Amino acid sequence: MDIQFTGETLLPGKIGQFFIVLAFAASLLSTISYFFAARSKDLADQSWKKLGRISFVINWLSVIGIGATLFYLILNHYYEYYYVYNHSSKALPVYYIVSAFWEGQEGSFWLWAFWQSLLGMLLIWKAKSWESSVMTTVAFSQAFLTSMLLGVEILGQRIGSSPFILLREAVNLKGTAPIFADPENYKNYLKFITDGRGLNPLLQNYWMVIHPPTLFLGFASMIVPFSYAIAGLWQKKYKEWVKPAMPWALFAVMILGTGIIMGSFWAYEALNFGGFWAWDPVENASIIPWLTLIAGVHVMIAFKNTGHAFFTAIVLIILSFVLVLYASFLTRSGILGETSVHSFTDLGMFGHLILYNVVFLVIPVVLLVLRWKELPITNKDEETYSREFWMFIGALVITVACIQVIFTTSVPVFNAAFGTNFAPPLDAVKYYNQWQAPFAILVTMISGFSQFMKYKRTDTRKFYSSLIATLVFAIVVTAGFVYLTNVYHNLMYILLSFSCIFAIMSNARILGQAFGGKRKLVGAAVAHIGFALLLVGALVAAATNKTISINASKYIPVEGFEKAEKPGENIVLYRNEPKKMGRYTVTYISDTTIAPNTIFKLNFKVYDDQTGELKEDFELNPHVQSNETMGLIASPDTKHYLTHDIYTHITSAPLEKEADHDDHEGHSEEENYKAPRIVKVSVGDTLHTSSGVLTVKALNSKPSAKNLVLAPGDVAVGMPVEVDVNGKIYKTEPIFLVKGNNIFDFARNIDELGLRVRFTKVLPDEQKVELQVYEKPRQAKEWVVFKAIEFPYINLYWVGTIVMVIGFLISIFRRQKEVGTV
Repeated sequence: MDIQFTGETLLPGKIGQFFIVLAFAASLLSTISYFFAARSKDLADQSWKKLGRISFVINWLSVIGIGATLFYLILNHYYEYYYVYNHSSKALPVYYIVSAFWEGQEGSFWLWAFWQSLLGMLLIWKAKSWESSVMTTVAFSQAFLTSMLLGVEILGQRIGSSPFILLREAVNLKGTAPIFADPENYKNYLKFITDGRGLNPLLQNYWMVIHPPTLFLGFASMIVPFSYAIAGLWQKKYKEWVKPAMPWALFAVMILGTGIIMGSFWAYEALNFGGFWAWDPVENASIIPWLTLIAGVHVMIAFKNTGHAFFTAIVLIILSFVLVLYASFLTRSGILGETSVHSFTDLGMFGHLILYNVVFLVIPVVLLVLRWKELPITNKDEETYSREFWMFIGALVITVACIQVIFTTSVPVFNAAFGTNFAPPLDAVKYYNQWQAPFAILVTMISGFSQFMKYKRTDTRKFYSSLIATLVFAIVVTAGFVYLTNVYHNLMYILLSFSCIFAIMSNARILGQAFGGKRKLVGAAVAHIGFALLLVGALVAAATNKTISINASKYIPVEGFEKAEKPGENIVLYRNEPKKMGRYTVTYISDTTIAPNTIFKLNFKVYDDQTGELKEDFELNPHVQSNETMGLIASPDTKHYLTHDIYTHITSAPLEKEADHDDHEGHSEEENYKAPRIVKVSVGDTLHTSSGVLTVKALNSKPSAKNLVLAPGDVAVGMPVEVDVNGKIYKTEPIFLVKGNNIFDFARNIDELGLRVRFTKVLPDEQKVELQVYEKPRQAKEWVVFKAIEFPYINLYWVGTIVMVIGFLISIFRRQKEVGTV
């Protein structure tokens, strides 16, 4: 008999699951219908096309139904559903509930499917004669995406993971929880679940409300130029596909690039690693298809203008979408679980994801092989002094740069596939920067001097005269810039600064020509200027940022801190006690707890060194969460200036469990002390206490003590210790005694410091001894440890992003006018 579970609301889940099955079936029917419509030679017969349209509209409405149902469940806290329980809680405000909607794999797959279905609807409206052949590929991709949400078993194989799986079913899959072990509790399990697990603290940021939808719109839009490329091969329209695909490719580059930069905004404002890009494998997986699509767009332009480089153009467009699928495999298969802090865990879709990748790789490869003899591949050598030649070279450089990144990022894949044990780079930022800086120099130089060329053939005399003048001017400006930004200590930084400034000036020349009526290349020039600004901003901020919370003593009176952080780059503040930090005087004013966050108020003042006059006065409010599984989660706060930022985050603060720690945890004879720290030490080891630094000295084989009487065969050993408190030395010597078959120890106190030490064991195999350190509770003094970093000229990075997006928009509108369709 079926068990009747008390309080479960099953109807919404059944409706949601129905929509998933309907969306999958409709997208599959749409694929088949559009396939036959594209093959049909009877132009008057539109029956297959109509069926394809109707099926895709049903798919679109079903996807909306899935989203509406899931959002209803999350908003109303139906914790009988595993996805709702695992990603939301009653404490979350509505705008973070939106983030919880796509925090998990199932929600993010839905987001991707939603955007792809919406783009498909636009193509039905706008693609005209390309509709059947293009929509065949889009609908087929949609069938794969919706299958990721099915969560059904066929022939023992689980297909997809449904967001409407029940908590009790998910727990049975993942291992039995205590409340499901008792049959009586099992029937009434919902009464034991008062709230959900909530949203990952790192995602509780407004950027995570808008970053994922933008990023997934970028991923989804990559299917459109890919579909046009497949349609061009399939229908043997080798040249015609470029024009309608161009605005879509530019749109995908713009949206995906915006989503990636939004992610760097989030990292800068919400994460405490101190920066905007960490070369994390998940970051790499998103930026690689973006760069290859940029390369593809440039080669498409060259092919459209000259007829050269068809094969390179179509391969880069195809590769860009395949790399999106590969990125999805990397981040969702669980294979990056040990190398990335924000990849998804494996939900049993490893094989499913591989199939998605393989199918969409095989289709274009087969078409290329079948059409190889017909492809418009030219054997004529391109002119070295032509724009298309250097656009091709630039695309090649970007592609090689991407190969380096994807190869290193794929190390876990190689290890899993071949049983190897290659280790990823220990310092990812340094490693990738060293490799990618030369590629960035080459790309920006090419984007600069190619602006002085024309398609097919360039007047070399005019080229050199214009080029040399710009080069000289760029060298002068670079010298001033390098001096101003203090990057002259590294040759690679100087070269990258020069190449970016040269690219900006060369493309600015195109903007100058626009005032004379030559507006054709304005969009490209603006996008190139934005990209160069973005690069130079990233360079300066990453190369010259400096920690200003310098702690010369490298001592933080917080237990265990020296093991987890860099003490020399952190300052401890006691409440209402100002401390000098560079040119700033910083005061910890107060803190406020608004669950689940504790928000700290730090006051910064700047005084004139000569007059003592107050020049600046502002507050920053970094905050933290104490998370059961992740420990102290810190979110930074930043003071923005025109030329730099002051970025601060909390690195340590009293946790609630520490506040509840009391004397009763100690032994009865040490009832006036807190529970001891038990450590294994050897001669010369040091230990930080709340009073100062304790150092273990050489053991004493002949200790003396008032009540110590040694019989023949007894062994006594003393362990002298010294405690350094700001240069003042306190000494004591606990004793370890072996008397007959019994072991004793004589504790020693340093009353002035509230310390008690015991020498309790000798560990000859480890060549160490065991020391127990007791400390008396002190009058509670509110404190916080924080780190502050100065990022010079970081605004160049953000401004470059905005300028680049504007350039893409201008190019999209221009290409849209050319083609007369989206």
